[in-house]
Amino acid sequence: MPQPPARTPPSLPLAPERMDWNLLRTFMFVVQERGVGRAAQAMHLSQPAVSQALKRLEEAVGGLLLHRRNGEFRLTGLGDEIYAIARDMYGTMARIENAATQDRAEIAGTLRLLVMSKVQSPAYDDFLAQFHRRYPKIEFHVDVLPSAAILDALAKRVPALGICLCRKPVEALERRLFLRHHYAVVCGRHHPLFTKPRVSLEDLMDQNFVCFASDQIGDTLSPLTIFRDQQGFTGRIVGTSPNIEEIRRMVVAGIGLSFLPEHLIRQDVMSGDLRRLPPAESVAEIDVFLTWHKQRKLTTVEVAYLSAFDRFLNRTALDSRAG
Repeated sequence: MPQPPARTPPSLPLAPERMDWNLLRTFMFVVQERGVGRAAQAMHLSQPAVSQALKRLEEAVGGLLLHRRNGEFRLTGLGDEIYAIARDMYGTMARIENAATQDRAEIAGTLRLLVMSKVQSPAYDDFLAQFHRRYPKIEFHVDVLPSAAILDALAKRVPALGICLCRKPVEALERRLFLRHHYAVVCGRHHPLFTKPRVSLEDLMDQNFVCFASDQIGDTLSPLTIFRDQQGFTGRIVGTSPNIEEIRRMVVAGIGLSFLPEHLIRQDVMSGDLRRLPPAESVAEIDVFLTWHKQRKLTTVEVAYLSAFDRFLNRTALDSRAG
């Protein structure tokens, strides 16, 4: 019976003080994102940099951590151990970070956030809870607006931070990638396709659609328009709204098909109000950003929030942030 390859001992004794913890962080992202490319994107690094970090970690621990060949992605036994250690370490780092800020001078004031509707993220909810515990004297003022209105307000230096769609970089604005929404084609329970036993992509070609007001070439949701045009859909646009609740209402009523975020339709699909239609994969990936004006002087409250938010992004993989 063939024996497993022996683990190569590290070239130097593996003392804790010699370990580069950033290598463990990178490895954790590779595992959670299930790939070097996606990990590089989530960490805002180049793919070669992530590959080199993974190689350095394997050299440091003296063994292979991942099987990545011909589409396979599987942790080795050593990889399982190192991944568990990496996760524990980041939990410890978060606790250290909280302890280190206990004696920090208290910050007080109002944080104004302009937020697009239907931002669902349990990880972000946990972040807000931690932020509130750390800064109990900060008060929140949250306005829900369309993404285009948020970007316009921030560009005019309205004193606020925004959470919204921002398909292209805006010269005056800084932004951080927060969430990635995956969109699917759906119909409602009053639509003829809802009860059809089998629905193919060809069945959608002449169907009418209900669309977001920003679903136009060049606007925040234009990837959906591009998908519709690439597939050759010939149906009319029979309803529009900037509000996702009204889009959903028109879809459930059978007025037309639409594109909706996958994480928002799960409950409606389970309850029988919506049906997911082909294709099986997402038709578009649309990113949500935290954004603010580059030149506006930030308040102490905003600086505290942005600093905490950056730490939240660094320790939470992109796929783990969505609802």
